[in-house]
Amino acid sequence: MADRSLQTALDAAQDPVGMLQQAGGRWVWPQEVKREYTNWMDELRAARETCVLADLSHHQMDQVIEGPDSFDLLKKLCTNSFEGFDVGKAKQAILCNPDGKFIGDGVLQRLEEQKFVMSGKIPAAHWLAYHAETGEYDVSETIYPKSSKTDDDPHYYTYQVQGPNALDVMQEIVDESLTDIPFFNFKRISIAGEEVRALRHGMAGEIGFELQGPYEHADLIKDVILEAGEEYDIQRLGTRAYEPLSVKLGWVTTHVPAIYTGEEMAEYREWLSASSYEGTYSIAGSYHSDDIRDYYVSPIDIGYDHMVEFDHDFVGREALETEAADPDRTRVTLVWDDEDAIRIFASLFDDDALPNKFIDLPRDRWGGHHDKVLKDGEIVGISKSFAYSYSDREMISICSIDREYSEPGTEVSFVWGEEGGQSPNPTVETHSQTEISATVAPSPYLDDAR
Repeated sequence: MADRSLQTALDAAQDPVGMLQQAGGRWVWPQEVKREYTNWMDELRAARETCVLADLSHHQMDQVIEGPDSFDLLKKLCTNSFEGFDVGKAKQAILCNPDGKFIGDGVLQRLEEQKFVMSGKIPAAHWLAYHAETGEYDVSETIYPKSSKTDDDPHYYTYQVQGPNALDVMQEIVDESLTDIPFFNFKRISIAGEEVRALRHGMAGEIGFELQGPYEHADLIKDVILEAGEEYDIQRLGTRAYEPLSVKLGWVTTHVPAIYTGEEMAEYREWLSASSYEGTYSIAGSYHSDDIRDYYVSPIDIGYDHMVEFDHDFVGREALETEAADPDRTRVTLVWDDEDAIRIFASLFDDDALPNKFIDLPRDRWGGHHDKVLKDGEIVGISKSFAYSYSDREMISICSIDREYSEPGTEVSFVWGEEGGQSPNPTVETHSQTEISATVAPSPYLDDAR
């Protein structure tokens, strides 16, 4: 990569945690998609009660991988089983470092025998690109960045049609039946004369579809969907309402990629740019350690153990086999105490004390959250992503917690606000820390009718 390497930046900083705490700013969605099309409450209601169209074309990258060794490369890097992964199938690909610690994930689809596409955040794509470039694989890959990182149009449009009426809307615009597509499989369909890849999906806990095709057809496909959806009360989903959906699903979108330490990863850090996602990731939250390794998680810690299969050799396998035999943590939902959550907002009106850390509902991200979760004063977990669930009228978090405290109904607490009430991140206001009571609940935190 052209500018200085991530390793050079780490050497200069001498403190990976401090470097990443200063790196941040709020997560900014691309301007091509509105924050709200009506208002976020009505849009979230539509996701659960009628139907929504979400435009993901601009906020995620797409990586196209192809060549005779593409399958072997993916199998070597992913913890997932590849048995029966035929053309037309998709999976949430999980990629780890040699110590079994989580680097990243993405939605991987097999388009042809020797062609795949992975969509999502970029850490997993960087790790794959590095191995494609430096390993002995007959493979090519191209990363098409999200819109904020390029002047080019996206490679694909990506639309999600979600909610109880999603299937009805889709059947209005295609001639063939869509009921025979299994979950996380895709079918090539025709919309307005153009070929579309329709992936059976479900961000709202209902039957839904993620549609991809050449970006030049984006406006045509969008208009056809919205016109057909009028009688089914379709709404466009703005980015403000899209944000909390992942928290209810238990999809961990904020984590420290496990790449900043270890001799085995040194060449990779030299390959990565200091201006990459990995070089500018922002650590936030009440948990603090001087050792960046304490922020790493494994797939098992965050509830992805069902996507770790030991039927093939992959990077990190030995470490994960050991962990799987006696795992420490798992993923749960934390349901915040209502009165404690209200107290955060009430603190804004207290003349005699600093307010608690402000939350912009329904979800706020001034960095990747790592809040310490307590039981009897001891740290028993880390709360990672939080959101207001409009359908439940609750504040909730995704939490990686010690298994002995993972039973639904267990009462814990977590510390809200940055250590000392301040952060090197200039977007964080001076505030006071507070402790929030919470109850453990299952993750995902919704009825799954997908």
